Amino acid sequence: MPRTVLEPKFQVEHLSILDSDGNLDSSLDPHIPAAELKRLYRGMLLGRRLDERMIRLQRQGRIGTFAPIKGQEASQVGAAATLRKHDWMVPSFRETAAMLWRGWPIEKLLLLFAGYLEGGQPDEHQHDLPITIPVATQMPHAVGLAYAAQYRGDDAIVMAFCGDGATSEGDFHEAVNFAGVWHVPVVFVVQNNQWAISVPLKKQTHSRTIAQKALAYGIPGLQVDGNDVLAVHAACTEAADRARAGDGPTLIECVTYRLGVHTTADDPTKYRAAEEVAAWEKKDPLTRFTAYLKKKRLLDEGIEDEVDKEIAAAIHRFEALGAAQPLTMFDHVYAELPPHLAAQREQLEASLQNGHAPEGDDTPSPPMRGQRTTRR
Repeated sequence: MPRTVLEPKFQVEHLSILDSDGNLDSSLDPHIPAAELKRLYRGMLLGRRLDERMIRLQRQGRIGTFAPIKGQEASQVGAAATLRKHDWMVPSFRETAAMLWRGWPIEKLLLLFAGYLEGGQPDEHQHDLPITIPVATQMPHAVGLAYAAQYRGDDAIVMAFCGDGATSEGDFHEAVNFAGVWHVPVVFVVQNNQWAISVPLKKQTHSRTIAQKALAYGIPGLQVDGNDVLAVHAACTEAADRARAGDGPTLIECVTYRLGVHTTADDPTKYRAAEEVAAWEKKDPLTRFTAYLKKKRLLDEGIEDEVDKEIAAAIHRFEALGAAQPLTMFDHVYAELPPHLAAQREQLEASLQNGHAPEGDDTPSPPMRGQRTTRR
């Protein structure tokens, strides 16, 4: 039967500026000032070094489970660096480097993973949402923020981070659809690290790219080399400028790789090959950017020691706070505690006051501390 072509053939573009050896495609040079290049490098280095230290802290029982970022520093720092202070950032659960860039104190992030409610609370004037654990649930919230900014006439945009696994969730598609319909100033940054825990990308979608999913919702989509901080920065700068000009949302797929575990409760050797990891290690974003900056003679001596000292000082401040108050686990879930939880809270409080663990628990009870004030 006769058919009418409604749309020309779609195309999806890929952007890469630095190759795996740190060589620059001069025709695509974004001409980032030297001082900013140094800031980007320090942000990536800080994210990597803190990540490595946090893994040791978790293995020693000094913090709880968290999601490491090794291998994804360029995707986070390159994107977050394009935001202004009054723009909004909406993270998922693996954006440590981006959160550091946005001014989250190291000790505050450690507090969160040690069980303190305060660790997840942005400062009063900070335009960031807290870490979101349920996959993709932060995406509609990001669109809501962008809609509010548009409605108020605020000069602010929103950048929402998620992983490839989030694109398998309905919340992601609802968010991108509404962003397109409402034409709101939001940039979606999808960190495609190839694995949704143990599920590879090829088992999540039959699409060749994640970027092309933007086309179904009538918004621009671009795939970038997520291990190339210059490419990420250039793509996000363009998307942010478009949003600020009133030209609507953009979806950027950063092709990267999770070099470590999904979380510290995961064992990736059970589901992926060592050869695959070794191949991606050759594309390490920090190694690549280091090589580039060495060629430009922009690496400062002693920066690694400086970063390590900053992390050590933050850990000292964090551990000076002592143990978390376990009774806060009952707060902020129900307006009024159900009777069975109220009884459990009373039992735990009595046990802690008596200096021993609750019945049936052989683990030592944490030391009692003064009641902490938590904003609601």
